[in-house]
Amino acid sequence: MIATKLGISKSDSKLTMAFIYVAFISLFIGGLMGLLQTLVRSGSLSLPWGITYYQVLTVHGVILGLVLTTFFIIGFQYALMAKTVGISKKQRLYAWLSFIVMLIGTVMAAVMVLLGKASVLYTFYAPLQAHPIFYFGLALVIIGSWIACFVNFRQLYVWKKTHKDEKSPLLAFMVVINMVLWFIATLGVAAAVIVQFIPWSLGYAETINVLVSRTLFWYFGHPLVYFWLLPAYMAWYAIIPKIIGGKIFSDSLARLSFVLFLLFSIPVGFHHQLTEPGIDPTWKFIQVVLTFMVIIPSLMTAFSMFAMFEITGRRKGFRGLFGWFKHLPWKDVRFFAPMVGMLAFIPAGTGGIINASHQLNNVIHNTMWVTGHFHLTVATTVLLTFFGISYWLIPHLTGRKLTKKINNLGLIQTVIWAVGMTIMSGSMHISGLLGAPRRSAFSEYGGTAQASDWIGYQIAQAVGGTILFIGILLMVYIFLQLAFFAPKGQEEFPIAEEEVNAQPTPLFLENWKLWIGITIGLILFAYTIPFIDIILHAPTGSEPFAWPIGNS
Repeated sequence: MIATKLGISKSDSKLTMAFIYVAFISLFIGGLMGLLQTLVRSGSLSLPWGITYYQVLTVHGVILGLVLTTFFIIGFQYALMAKTVGISKKQRLYAWLSFIVMLIGTVMAAVMVLLGKASVLYTFYAPLQAHPIFYFGLALVIIGSWIACFVNFRQLYVWKKTHKDEKSPLLAFMVVINMVLWFIATLGVAAAVIVQFIPWSLGYAETINVLVSRTLFWYFGHPLVYFWLLPAYMAWYAIIPKIIGGKIFSDSLARLSFVLFLLFSIPVGFHHQLTEPGIDPTWKFIQVVLTFMVIIPSLMTAFSMFAMFEITGRRKGFRGLFGWFKHLPWKDVRFFAPMVGMLAFIPAGTGGIINASHQLNNVIHNTMWVTGHFHLTVATTVLLTFFGISYWLIPHLTGRKLTKKINNLGLIQTVIWAVGMTIMSGSMHISGLLGAPRRSAFSEYGGTAQASDWIGYQIAQAVGGTILFIGILLMVYIFLQLAFFAPKGQEEFPIAEEEVNAQPTPLFLENWKLWIGITIGLILFAYTIPFIDIILHAPTGSEPFAWPIGNS
C-alpha cells in the first residue's frame, strides 16, 4: 500500500509539532479555566482581581472548543497527508503560513478575552459586543485555516495527477472531505464576522440583526462538531485496526460514511434554533429531518468498527460470544483511550438525538443538559481519541519511544478522565433535566426551591471538574515526556490495510464535483428561502451590549 511507503521528514515533523504545541498549551489553559468555572458554579470560589465568571467561561470555551481542536486537527491532518500523498517544499511553506496566520489571530482574540474586552462566550452571540480586535483575530484564524484547506486540496490533486486511475489513499480522502466540510461551513461565520460584527464593533453600524448573526453562526456551528469528530473517525477507521493487528473492514463503507457526513452535517443549523422566533416552523422541521440523516453514517461507523474488532479477534482464535471483546488490547493506551471515547459516544450520540428532536429540545434547551452533552462528545469522544493519537504520533515525530511507564500513565490518565467526566457530565445532564440554566454563574435565585435542587449537582460538577484537571495535568506531563524526555527510538505510524476479500471501492465515491454539488444543492434548499424571509421580515436591529452589561 503506497500510504505506508512514504516517510515523514524532519521538516514535516516540525510543522505538525508546531500545531500540537499550541494544542497542548491550550489544553492546560482551557482546562484551568474550566476548573475555576466549576468551582464558581458550585458557590465555593469567588474569582479575585476583578476577573468575571463570563471572562473565564469565554476563555474555556474558545481555547478548548476552537483553538485546541482546530490546531490539533490541522496538524494531525498535515501528518496524515505527508505520510499518504506527500508534501512538497512549496506546499510546506504555505502550511507554515497557515500556522502563523492562525497563531496571530488566536493571540489577538485571546488577549482581548484576557483583558475582559471580549466576554462574549464561545458562541459570541449578538448583541453581546467584543472589542474589534477580537473579531479581527477570529477572521485571521479562519483565513489561516482556509490556507490549510487549499494546501490539503493541492496535495491530493498533485498525487492524483501522478496516480491516474488509482483510488486515493483512504486517509487522504478523509482529510480532504473534512477540509471541504470546514471550508464550506466557515463561509457562514466568516460572513457574520466580516459583514456584521466588525463594522458593528467599529461603530460603522449602530445595530445588528441578531437572528441573521445567529443563523450564520449555526450554519457553521453544527458542522463544526463533525469537523472535530471526523479526525477521530479517521483514527478509528484506518489506524486502530493496525494497532490491534487487524485490517480495515471496508474502504467503501468508510468513504461513503464520510461523504454522508459532508452532505448532511451542514444544512442542519436550525435544530440549534428551534426555540427562536422568526424562522418558519416548516424549515425547522426540514432541517431536523436532515439532522437525523447524520445518524446513518454514525451507525455505519459503529457497525464497521465492531465488525473489525470481532473479525480480528476471531482470526486470532478467540471464541465464544464475546471472546473477541475480552481479548482486545486493553493495556495498550493507543487503543484504550480511543476505545473509551468510542464507548462514550453511545450516550453522547443518544443525547444528540434528543437535542435535535423538536419536542424534547423544548425540555432541555439552554439548560445544563446541553453542556453535559457537549462535554461527552467533544471533551470525551473527540479528546480521548486525540490523546490516543498523541501516544504514537508525538514519539513518531520526535524520534522517541512510547515506554511501558508512559503507556501505563496513559492508562491511568484515561481512567481518571472517564471517571471525572462521568461525574461532571452526569451531574450536568441531571441538573439540566431539573431546569438548571447554562451560561450562568452560581446563584440561589432568591432562595427558590427549584434552584436549591441544582446546588448539589453543581458541587458534583466541581468534583468532576477537579478530577478532570488532574487528568489534564497528567496528560500535559505525558506530552512533555513524549516530546522531550522519552528514550530515543522509532515509533511506528500505524496505517492499516484493507481486508483482502473486501469489495472494490466504486470510482463514483471520488467524484468530487458530484458530492460538492449535492452538498451545495442541499444547503441552498435548506437555507435560501428561510434566510431571505429572515432578512425581509427582520425586526429592528439591536444596539450593542458590552461587559459590564449595559456599557457599550
